[in-house]
Amino acid sequence: MDPRPPSQPRPQPGKQPQRPPGQGEFRPAVLEAVLERITYANKENGYTVARVDTGRGSGDLLTVVGALLGAQPGESLRMEGRWGSHPQYGKQFTVENYTTVLPATIQGIRRYLGSGLIKGVGPRIAERIVSHFGTDTLEVIEQDPARLIEVPGLGPKRTRKIAAAWEEQKAIKEVMVFLQGVGVSTSIAVRIYKQYGDASISVVRNEPYRLAADVWGIGFLTADRIAQAVGIPHDSPERVKAGLQYALSQATDNGNCFLPEERLIADAVKLLQVDTGLVIDCLGELVEAEGVVRERVPDPDGGDAIRAVYLVPFHRAEISLAGQVLRLLRGPEDRMPAFRDVAWDKALAWLRDRTGAELAPEQEQAVRLALTEKVAVLTGGPGCGKSFTVKSVVTLARAKKAKVVLAAPTGRAAKRLAELTGAEASTVHRLLELKPGGDAAYDRDRPLDADLVVVDEASMLDLILANKLVKAVPPGAHLLFVGDVDQLPSVGAGEVLRDLLAEGSPVPAVRLTRIFRQAQQSGVVTNAHRINSGLPPVTQGLADFFLFPEEDTEEAGRLTVDVVARRIPAKFGLDPRRDVQVLAPMHRGPAGAGVLNGLLQQAVTPGRPDLPERRFGGRVFRVGDKVTQIRNNYDKGANGVFNGTVGVVTALDNDEHRLTVRTDEDEEVGYDFDELDELAHAYAVTIHRSQGSEYPAVVIPVTTGAWMMLQRNLLYTAVTRAKRLVVLVGSRRALAQAVRTVSAGRRFTALDHRLRGAVRES
Repeated sequence: MDPRPPSQPRPQPGKQPQRPPGQGEFRPAVLEAVLERITYANKENGYTVARVDTGRGSGDLLTVVGALLGAQPGESLRMEGRWGSHPQYGKQFTVENYTTVLPATIQGIRRYLGSGLIKGVGPRIAERIVSHFGTDTLEVIEQDPARLIEVPGLGPKRTRKIAAAWEEQKAIKEVMVFLQGVGVSTSIAVRIYKQYGDASISVVRNEPYRLAADVWGIGFLTADRIAQAVGIPHDSPERVKAGLQYALSQATDNGNCFLPEERLIADAVKLLQVDTGLVIDCLGELVEAEGVVRERVPDPDGGDAIRAVYLVPFHRAEISLAGQVLRLLRGPEDRMPAFRDVAWDKALAWLRDRTGAELAPEQEQAVRLALTEKVAVLTGGPGCGKSFTVKSVVTLARAKKAKVVLAAPTGRAAKRLAELTGAEASTVHRLLELKPGGDAAYDRDRPLDADLVVVDEASMLDLILANKLVKAVPPGAHLLFVGDVDQLPSVGAGEVLRDLLAEGSPVPAVRLTRIFRQAQQSGVVTNAHRINSGLPPVTQGLADFFLFPEEDTEEAGRLTVDVVARRIPAKFGLDPRRDVQVLAPMHRGPAGAGVLNGLLQQAVTPGRPDLPERRFGGRVFRVGDKVTQIRNNYDKGANGVFNGTVGVVTALDNDEHRLTVRTDEDEEVGYDFDELDELAHAYAVTIHRSQGSEYPAVVIPVTTGAWMMLQRNLLYTAVTRAKRLVVLVGSRRALAQAVRTVSAGRRFTALDHRLRGAVRES
């Protein structure tokens, strides 16, 4: 959130101040000072609030604001801009442009080196180096870095690292000076340099639209702004093609596997502000160059067939997934032939003796289906016995010596599956051993060694991951998808579980509907089913389901924090960090996950002098922070770290510029400080991000500020994440809106048609 008041204009990095009309040439004021500390930095636009020492001896620091792209504490800055006064913060200087001068004093050099500029050098190491070399320090590092070995405690390895880091930061600075002129923020500049190295300036100048495909965090809009700054024409075919691919990419981010051609063209015309004819021509060129795929598919609304336009990976995945499911279903092999002619009465009696409980008729049907059909789906809401049914399937399969493989999309769901069945379970990513680039170690040519594969929380499976998984299931093995189809669909593109259950699907399925007596005593379970049926939840007289009414959105945000940090721990003895999760309908707004994370961190993990921390952009990371990964990164951890992975910060090293997170899969994963844009705080997460996870207690702000997001399956998903306790905070009117509003429309996917053979494979 931008902390500036409306009166302060957004700076334009690299732009010179304009001359007021009718006046002579505008001469900016000049301020020379040493940068002492950065108090706020917006990583998106480079806007910075900093404190500088003018060296006048008074000891007072002055506030400067503006685009201080790449500036480091300890540097001497020559800033051009204008003086002004802020009603709250007093006199300040707005920076339009600046140049840096290396510090000359011992104090300045110590500050500069210890600022985090060079990986491997924190305040303690900087103190040692400067104590040894004094004012010659920077000259030594620049001209003769081998001499660093003279410093006590610096061995050859660290000396080489410091020299290499110094050279790299110098090169990055050159790139940043160029990128400053085209409005690129610091974090993006670092990523561009990491991707292209010395070729960075050439790529940005000559092929700016490559950035959107190659560099995470740069979308079409940023690449387009850069392209215009370096002179790419508005109606360039390269721009239009990049815009079309961006529109399709946005559609997949919103869950669609394709867009109807007419809608894609309309979206692109609106985005690019160019003629429709040019967009149509460029789309034709993209199809010819196989940049996208165009294919006729049945109209989701039952009309004439429509022309669907896919990005290539999603078209391939949809065809492949449908083909693999049908091949498994129809293949002659069977790796569990013992269940073809089993005496079910005896088998179920043995199971009853083993588990001490009897299966309900629909549970028995699901068990038979999973063990006799090659592909099957088990769905149902909370309290309907999905877990016991899965345990029964696994118990019977293992009794016949079948090799059972258990997986789920998230670490938490995999842990739960393992606890339930008493067998090992893993995430789908880890099971397939995904490698850098996203390729799996297990696929059709090297299938899993499994007779039965059970996938829990299957509503979370997106098209791409489901395709990788099903490709790795060997012929003859049985595949059971388990999930609640009424929950939110996957974050990624597709509605795989819903398509498998669609009318006319060849995949056999059982839906559990009976709520068991024990579950009926839970307010969480009964209210989840009420919400799913369109009835308002009961919020009075229950021991595990509460509503704290508050119509004002901002007050609801503050009340949410109080409930988490004070009221729940006092009444239920739950730990606010480990046991309580805030699930917000959206990220933005006073009761959104973004603002709540800041307030909850302050309440639960406040800053302390003895607690190391690292500021990145507008966020501060501390040891003990609850965090989540916000992009797939196949290069991290043993088999990648994926969007939605949750963990806790366990270590933070300001010398090595490194932070360590223990994930919910009990894996220690390291992050360099320039990778911290991959992490967000997770005291509060959006409901979409909570899929596949369970928490002892869930607190849900439901406010009119999130009006457009309030839908029945959103609220239902949030409530079903809780094991013991749900607390709603907010507006009764907003709650009624959420229960009343059924999610609008299906996603654009043709998997259900392909499973029925209604789409010709191409």
